[in-house]
Amino acid sequence: MKDSGDVKDTLDLEGAREALAAQPFSVLLGTRLVAFGDGAATLELDIREELLQQHGFVHGGVLGYAADNALTFAAGAVLGPRVVTAGFTVDYLRPATGTLLRAEARVVRAGRTRAVCRCDVSAVGTDGTPRLCAVAQGTVSVAGHAQS
Repeated sequence: MKDSGDVKDTLDLEGAREALAAQPFSVLLGTRLVAFGDGAATLELDIREELLQQHGFVHGGVLGYAADNALTFAAGAVLGPRVVTAGFTVDYLRPATGTLLRAEARVVRAGRTRAVCRCDVSAVGTDGTPRLCAVAQGTVSVAGHAQS
């Protein structure tokens, strides 16, 4: 792994977990990075009452957060650690209920400074069965190369 001063040019699972731990909002939600590398990343977080909306489903903002962060980590596996979301869309397919939220993202295509990624967000029930709740697609840029 190359290292340019204090900032590494590439990430491994340990380094990616350190980056996640440096995000106060992710720490607040209890997000875990369970897989990382080869242009893919999987984030998980426990579904708890504080993350629900008034009908008892996981709030759409939490699903959007999970997709956004997974997309960015997947891109970071290819582009390196200095990446930011340039934009993303999310489509909600069904209400998210269960015990665990899982966001699995992968790079579709990457250049030197940008990557297009897709993400599936699933809620895992008490029986362990995942149900697809949302899909997202986004563009991630190397910091300093984002286009307006």
